[in-house]
Amino acid sequence: MIWQKNLSLDALNHLCQRSAVAHLGIRFIEQGQDFLRGSVPVDERTTQPFGLLHGGISATLAETLASAAALLSCENEQIPVGTELNISHLKAVKTGQAIGTARPLHLGRSSQVWQVEIVDEAQQLCAIARLSIRLHERHMP
Repeated sequence: MIWQKNLSLDALNHLCQRSAVAHLGIRFIEQGQDFLRGSVPVDERTTQPFGLLHGGISATLAETLASAAALLSCENEQIPVGTELNISHLKAVKTGQAIGTARPLHLGRSSQVWQVEIVDEAQQLCAIARLSIRLHERHMP
């Protein structure tokens, strides 16, 4: 198992309560041995003017999932910070939920790389993203 910290999905959702993550309705919904999954609703908060899930929201979902997964998989004295995000939008999401799954491509001592696949409720691939993360040492006062 890749996880260094034992935080529940409820604890992750609570951590994001007062942030853009909660405002957009992003929720952590499942954690497996090597993945973290979350969802975002397709509604007035998350669509562009033509009623499709906004590409920036897909990117926010991807970065949220990968960053949270990095937090769970790094050492206690480390803080994960995203340094590069690449996303390809493959299919529009028009209704329901977009569901993202983050899996590690690289788990190093000072950096991580995560891949996030985003599907619609019919499990059709809608976007794929890669997030590079730098692990910073937490400095205690």
